[in-house]
Amino acid sequence: MPHEPDIVTFGCRLNTYESEVIRERASAAGLNDVVIFNTCAVTAEATRQARQAIRRARREKPGHRIIVTGCAAQVDPKMFAAMPEVDQVLGNAEKLASRSYGTTGEKVRAGDIMAVRHTADDQISGIAGRTRAFVAVQNGCDHRCTFCIIPFGRGNSRSVPVAQVIAQVRGLVEAGTPEIALTGVDITAWGGDLPGAPKLGHLVKSVLDAVPELKRLRLTSLDMVEVDDELMAAIGGDPRLMPHFHLSLQAGDDMILKRMKRRHSRADALAFCAAVRRVRPDAVFGADLIAGFPTETEEMFANTLSLVGEVGLTYLHVFPFSPRPGTPAARMPQVEGSLVRERARRLRAEGEAQLSRFLKGEVGRRREVLVETGDLGRTPHYAAVRLAAPAETGRIVDVEITGADTTRLNGRLAA
Repeated sequence: MPHEPDIVTFGCRLNTYESEVIRERASAAGLNDVVIFNTCAVTAEATRQARQAIRRARREKPGHRIIVTGCAAQVDPKMFAAMPEVDQVLGNAEKLASRSYGTTGEKVRAGDIMAVRHTADDQISGIAGRTRAFVAVQNGCDHRCTFCIIPFGRGNSRSVPVAQVIAQVRGLVEAGTPEIALTGVDITAWGGDLPGAPKLGHLVKSVLDAVPELKRLRLTSLDMVEVDDELMAAIGGDPRLMPHFHLSLQAGDDMILKRMKRRHSRADALAFCAAVRRVRPDAVFGADLIAGFPTETEEMFANTLSLVGEVGLTYLHVFPFSPRPGTPAARMPQVEGSLVRERARRLRAEGEAQLSRFLKGEVGRRREVLVETGDLGRTPHYAAVRLAAPAETGRIVDVEITGADTTRLNGRLAA
């Protein structure tokens, strides 16, 4: 009996979105008894985990074809093609093309991602088993941070036109999706390659105005130096734009930020969060942070650690630095591995403390909660809530917050 395509996704929310495109393409081509790995290249560990999962899949599903795609496959297709477990390798552009799944063809199909100038015209009907859908509005990156391999996996920045984004959002809302998250590699770069070079704020306002039935809109990782006035106005003026913002900070020390080739300073981060809170006092922030970047001293690390508390970062994505061959940071003096791991642990512990403090402050409040499944849901601030009794999946319900532990809230339906 044939099976549906089995998609294994690593990495970012853009990959989550693209995995649904892959699922629909592979299913339409009748590609059954196949495992497709959509890989991530953000760290060496992410690539190692993908290779480990591929080997495990071959042992557990010996009769299935194995296709590998995603950023790690784009960056180093020969490495995956050399694995005896792998039947085919597809690049990041090829994985979104229907024709890639029609025939087996050559083992490696990964073209020059830097030559890609347009986004694929992808439309998905939703994400299986989720009340939140991601909509890709941008791909690629024009910046060259010294630690990052992703531009070589994704290519240069390119934007999805406004009308196409609105059509995708409207279709998802009409299908019953209550919450949409706009995603991409560098979404605050959206519009730079479009006529007139509009900014992300224009897109956000256009979506909110054109789809009044949309209940919740979220934004994925923001580069604060690219946030425009129209986006700040939307943050302060439309309650449907959720007050949780994830920032691409990476560090809190100016010298490390300079060596990373980031475009913001520590002071910029503090000023941006203060500006957002002036227009949206209940805003909460998450952030990407790298522990143990090359040349990082204890004093430099302390500046990053203290930034977590100064900003009140409630949701941290902490990455222990691992050198990526081909990046400038890989050639810099490295921090000893055990120290990198220890600093990552301290960052996570501080993030957990800040999250716990925020959750305790929510007790006694009344929040609108999107029920994701049974008795679990999320507040506008992205806080997880366990309900005293199950509610209908996909509904937004008024909830009294009755308690909190270190990672989530407890609540009951308001009378």
